[in-house]
Amino acid sequence: MSLIYNEEQRMLLDTAQEFFAERSPVAALRALRDRGDEQGFDSTLWRDMAELGWTAIPFPESLGGLEFGYKGMGAVFESAGRYLSASPLLSSIVLCGSVLEQGGSEAQQSEWLAALIDGSKRLALAVDEGPRHEPEQIGLCARCTDNGFELNGDKVMVVDGLGADGWIVAARTEESAASAAVEASATGKEGISLFIVPAGTAGVNLSRQALIDSRNTARLSFSQVQLSPQQLIGELDQGTQVLEAALDRGRACIAAELQGACEQLFQMTLDYLRTRVQFDTFIGSFQALQHRAAWAHVELELARSSLMAALDAIDSQDEQAAQLVSLAKWKVGQMADRISNEAVQLHGGIGVTDELDVGLYFKRIRVLQALLGDSDYHLSRASQVQAAA
Repeated sequence: MSLIYNEEQRMLLDTAQEFFAERSPVAALRALRDRGDEQGFDSTLWRDMAELGWTAIPFPESLGGLEFGYKGMGAVFESAGRYLSASPLLSSIVLCGSVLEQGGSEAQQSEWLAALIDGSKRLALAVDEGPRHEPEQIGLCARCTDNGFELNGDKVMVVDGLGADGWIVAARTEESAASAAVEASATGKEGISLFIVPAGTAGVNLSRQALIDSRNTARLSFSQVQLSPQQLIGELDQGTQVLEAALDRGRACIAAELQGACEQLFQMTLDYLRTRVQFDTFIGSFQALQHRAAWAHVELELARSSLMAALDAIDSQDEQAAQLVSLAKWKVGQMADRISNEAVQLHGGIGVTDELDVGLYFKRIRVLQALLGDSDYHLSRASQVQAAA
């Protein structure tokens, strides 16, 4: 297991950092927020990211990808995190692309995956139905009908759901093949199916769900939505394995973005300590503050090790990948608590003002910590996976 980037991955990291620094600095996110942009990202930037090949990084060459692995994706997400750059890379490529790669039919891959990779279309994954990430708690029901399926229910926290060309929806279909009248259980990993729902389908209502980081998040409502059998991804009732693998890839990329954001925030804090003068001396010369900075640096390095182990496990298809991903999401989340809290405290009152970028990092970090499972969720999941092994 390698806990560092190789030479090619390092080159991608450097290229991505230069790209985001020039094309999508923090000021770009501030501008999107200030004009109330519902899409939440720059379409031109997204097209250029696709032309650079970043949307093809995780997919096999047989599907039009570069087969560069999730360490490569981690390098891009880490760079995006450093500049708070917004794009649908997580929702459309990592989450929905992964579902189509693993479970999609040839027709679905031909129609959707190729379009996701070239950036001409994008999809969003609709899983959660409550305020916390709980993929086992799915109540949205897909009943079998004479012509296919009928969806009824709601989804929340759909990342990049606004303006998407469609959504991949996780629904409970347990026993629905045997009886159209069955009321399926809303809990458990069994009986989950995945469907592609194109935008514009009758019975789908969409509304914006505002979060503190000003990104694109939506609430979806499905009322008697009619789907054909061709819109089912994979086999009926067998969607959990595909969904879990996609979510784990997403969680690892979120941890990489979180790592990048925290390292940049830590660097901003160090710069402040080196330039802020009180009592005729730089405050960074105070030993108590040097100790706090040293502890924060150790936390960053420990979190990076857990992140790299998770990305490496995904690429090597390690049977412990799920556990390592949860440990990474937990550890990076814990580190993010320390780094963000120290940044606000060491900057003093200006650390919570809108004029200073520290506040924007703080808000994005809090969202990333909760997205696809907070530290409590992943600590519990890691122990459950270990116990089941």
